[in-house]
Amino acid sequence: MQAEQTPDPGTGGNGQGTSQPGETRLRGHNALGGEPSAYLRQHAHNPVHWQPFGDHAFADAAARDVPVFLSVGYAACHWCHVMAHESFEDQATADYLNSHFVAVKVDREERPDVDAVYMTATQAISGQGGWPMSVFLTPDGLAFHAGTYFPPRPMPGRPSFRQVLEAVHDAWTERRGAVQQNARSLARNMGEAQLSAAVDVSGPPELIDAGLLSAAVRSLAAEEDSDGGFGSAPKFPPSAVLEFLVRHAAVPSETAAEARDMAGRTLAAMARSALFDQLDGGFARYSVTRDWSVPHFEKMLYDNAQLLRVYVHWVRLGGTAGFPAAEAADVAGRTADWMLASLGLPPAGAHESDTHAAGAGRTAEAECVALASSLDADSVVNGEHHEGASYLWTIGGLEQVLGAAGAAAVAWMMNVGAAGTVSELGSPLHPGRALAGEEADAWARAQPRLRAARASRPQPDRDDKVVAGWNGLAVAALAEAGAVLGRPDLVAAAERIAAYIEQVHWRAAAGNPAEGELIRVSHDGEARGIGGLLEDYAFCADGFLALYSVSGDARWYGLSEAVVSAACRRFAAGGRLADSAGESEQVSNAQGGQPGLDPFDNATPSGSAAFAGVLLSYAALSGSAEHRLMAGNILSLLPQIAARAPRVAGWLLATAQAALAGPVEAAVVGPSGPERDSLHRALLLAPSPGLVVAVSGAGAAAGAPEPRETVPLLRGRTAGADGAPLVYVCRDMVCDRPVATVSDVLERISSARQ
Repeated sequence: MQAEQTPDPGTGGNGQGTSQPGETRLRGHNALGGEPSAYLRQHAHNPVHWQPFGDHAFADAAARDVPVFLSVGYAACHWCHVMAHESFEDQATADYLNSHFVAVKVDREERPDVDAVYMTATQAISGQGGWPMSVFLTPDGLAFHAGTYFPPRPMPGRPSFRQVLEAVHDAWTERRGAVQQNARSLARNMGEAQLSAAVDVSGPPELIDAGLLSAAVRSLAAEEDSDGGFGSAPKFPPSAVLEFLVRHAAVPSETAAEARDMAGRTLAAMARSALFDQLDGGFARYSVTRDWSVPHFEKMLYDNAQLLRVYVHWVRLGGTAGFPAAEAADVAGRTADWMLASLGLPPAGAHESDTHAAGAGRTAEAECVALASSLDADSVVNGEHHEGASYLWTIGGLEQVLGAAGAAAVAWMMNVGAAGTVSELGSPLHPGRALAGEEADAWARAQPRLRAARASRPQPDRDDKVVAGWNGLAVAALAEAGAVLGRPDLVAAAERIAAYIEQVHWRAAAGNPAEGELIRVSHDGEARGIGGLLEDYAFCADGFLALYSVSGDARWYGLSEAVVSAACRRFAAGGRLADSAGESEQVSNAQGGQPGLDPFDNATPSGSAAFAGVLLSYAALSGSAEHRLMAGNILSLLPQIAARAPRVAGWLLATAQAALAGPVEAAVVGPSGPERDSLHRALLLAPSPGLVVAVSGAGAAAGAPEPRETVPLLRGRTAGADGAPLVYVCRDMVCDRPVATVSDVLERISSARQ
């Protein structure tokens, strides 16, 4: 048995509990029923007297003179469900826990700041990390013992949960001084590590050496697996690394072809594997096998938003390397459709249940205003949780739907054998190769019938909380997918989600945009809990800028500008960048009083790398040298990690590639119509990683006066003498003469990125 794991957890800080003003909390009772997190609500009926993370819980521990037991997981985590059933639903275990500890439950998706700092502590204490995460804290938040999954009975090399509780209680009561000394020492070491990794955003940045990016490509090539991806099992989709490789491939260099080949091999392997849902679309969290044949079945918004964007960028690059652009476009379109259908949330109040089954009553695409966080890995069959049950097939199950001959053909194509590769419930459908000719036709005929049959099965639950940053990732991906795939419906979906973020998550400050605040989580149309982290601000601002470039609606540029200004005030005060604003005293205590910053990617890009990318784009559109300088300071992290750890620095590398290739600024002006649309579309289809696109207003009618432009890059740019649309192409704020044809636009963009 093993806990859910990611390659390298990150860091952060923040904190009050999510209770509303005036809400009554009864000590000694479970207090999770009103929480916005589906994961916390899953534990609302445990006999454990859970409390959400916040000052009240730690004050309770101090008053009772007992440690805090901190349990961290998330709604789609299989082993979190297992430990809950085995231990947290057991009355005797709950009684002991309630008597000797204050029990605190945390959703890592809602509170990544809490998860990050205590994951670092867990790895330091136990030598491993993952979820469920079990940490024992002093009443001021310092970690002194930790682990992951603990079974109800002892196993070889792993004590039972009850044994752990008793040992910790004994240490707390009999050896308190040693416990506190060790906790303080760990916090001090974590603080020193944060101090040594600090990023000064106020000084002059180092110049980026293009050789570092080629060295990173070679380092990745040395770690590439023959089955696609990097390393061995468990194998995660390397989304940020793929974005870097695709960007690197778009710029001529000695390693561009190598980057293209690596990206193509991994994108193809994932698309043709069990990681990708061959019936409904969308990607699972990771594969437990190196050949991608057995996924861990939870589906996360953040994975699918990132992968959608990468596959779209592969289409924009032109494909090849054994993975045609047409096949990538199909994968991208099906992923976007799955996101909207299975994670799409209707307006607040339009549904009654807290979580929805993925296959029952899906949200109509036109109704979707925001995207839920995830689908569970498990489905409940006959009252029991079974991992991947909705997705598994046996030969007999195929025969019931397709008949003997059809089942035999599909079983052969989709690797369904007599023995299930996951459980007795069967195997996931996956070809492991490209299908063509009669096989492709046969599979196309079988898909609708299999999809309908699967929809009648028990479906995984959905975590309906809305995370601002992950929806920001989706806005960028959907907007660019709509532009590249020629699907206005996806752009419209991006606009609805962006509007939801603005209306529900963004708290504007009248007269001073920098004083605005982004709230991280909402549920049923109500934002609750902590303010957003650096990653939330960065992902949302990036989404708004991408949507502006596609739609030409300056509203999104203005909103991005406000979010960027607020992020600079909130996370770069005093010239030192941090992942959070540090509202939680306990989290700050746990890392020696130092603000945390993790430059490494985890399941999502690091907040600092994403923020650097946003600053580059915003600086190109606004002409702000200050923001360009700040981006350069963040990219100064690159020499330390580019060549030795590229797998966890993909977004920093991708951002550096954009910085080296640009900024290439393209301003589209003139009256709206087919001519201007053609120029705009040519820019949106250009693969240059340093390109930013500005579009004048909604397009004034021919002969009408130009309005005052919100976007500085557009100011002073005029249409041709005959009113014809023009494109101004600039590099480092130096502009060429404007051009009026698509061929001239492409030639200028191509020469600018050399």
